Amino acid sequence: MALFATDALAHKHILITGATGGIGFETAKVVAGMGAKVTITGRNEEKLNALADELGRITDEENISVQPANLTNNEDRLKLITNAEKAHGFINGLVNSAGVAGGRTVEELDEEFIEKLMNLNYKSTFLLTQEIYRKMMERREGDIVNLASLSGLRGTHGNTAYAASKFAVVGWTQSMALEAIEYGIRVNAVCPGYVDTEMARGSIRRKAERNGISFDEGMKEAAATIPSGRISTPEEVANTIAFLLTDAARNIVGESVKISGGSVM
Repeated sequence: MALFATDALAHKHILITGATGGIGFETAKVVAGMGAKVTITGRNEEKLNALADELGRITDEENISVQPANLTNNEDRLKLITNAEKAHGFINGLVNSAGVAGGRTVEELDEEFIEKLMNLNYKSTFLLTQEIYRKMMERREGDIVNLASLSGLRGTHGNTAYAASKFAVVGWTQSMALEAIEYGIRVNAVCPGYVDTEMARGSIRRKAERNGISFDEGMKEAAATIPSGRISTPEEVANTIAFLLTDAARNIVGESVKISGGSVM
C-alpha cells in the first residue's frame, strides 16, 4: 500500500548510494513511486540492473538512471555526479545509504579493518556529499539524508569500529545541518536498529557464532531485546527516509531519527 502521494517528490532528482543493499533498494522503490527521478548507484551492476527492472514497473523508465560506481574512488565519485546530472539534471535529493558493517572486539581490530569501515561509512560518503552540496548551495535548495544507525548513538559490545564510523556520520549530520540550513538545504540522518537485511543478518550470524548459538536462536534473541518484539523492515526505514525528503518535513533539521522498536529512546 502506498503511503505517499504519487507526485510528492515529482520535483526531485534523488541520488541513492548503496542502492543494491536492502534499505537503499527499498528507498529507491518508494521514492520512484512518489514521482521522483532516481539515480541508483552501487558496485554490483547486475543488482543495479535488477533494481532498475523493478523500478520500471513503478515509474517510467526515463525516470531511472543506473550508474555503477565505487564511492571510495574519487574519479568514480565525480563521474557518478556528472552522469547523474546528464540523465536527470540538478541533484536536489541525496540519500547516503552505502555502508558496510562489521563487529569485532578491540583486541581483534586491525588497521585495515578500521580504515575500510571509516572510508566507506564516513570519508567517501562525506566527499561525495561535499561535491553535491556545493551545487546545492549555488541553487539554495536540496535535501540530504544520511543512513546512520543506533550504533551512532550508543556503544555496544564488539562494535567499536562500526560505532565509531556511525558516530562520525551523526556528528557530521548535526554540524553540517547548521551550516546547510542557511542555504535552505536540510540535512538529517536515520538511525535504525536491526533491520531485516543481509547486512543485519550477517551481524546477527556473527554474534550468534561468538555466543555459540544457532542463527535462528540469534534472530530470536535480537527480537527479544526489542520492546516491539521484532526487528524493523527495510520498507519502514525507506518510508522514513522518503518522508524526510518531502516538503512535509521542511522544518526537520539535523535530526537523527531512531527506528528501534522502543529499544533506544
